[in-house]
Amino acid sequence: MKPEAVIKGTVDLGYSVTQITPLAILLLICTLLYVLPMTQVLGAVLLTGYLGGAVATHVRHGDPLFSHILFPTYLGAFLWLGLYLRDPALRNFVPFRKAA
Repeated sequence: MKPEAVIKGTVDLGYSVTQITPLAILLLICTLLYVLPMTQVLGAVLLTGYLGGAVATHVRHGDPLFSHILFPTYLGAFLWLGLYLRDPALRNFVPFRKAA
């Protein structure tokens, strides 16, 4: 399943059509690792790297800062916020309040 918008966007960013499926599989694997409680931190780290590649792609393409370049950064921040809220070990590791 390759919607026309995905094909056009991928080609416009300088990737070939043959790279869509491997990128989608990689994203799916990283997302599944993030969703599973046992591997959620590994998934967050891998998704952060994936999103870093998206930032680099938009910078290389010369896209606008706030709407394109920083959008993957916003997603990454929400990703880590979600992990922070659901993982007590991470909350203990990175406390936002002063220890009593």
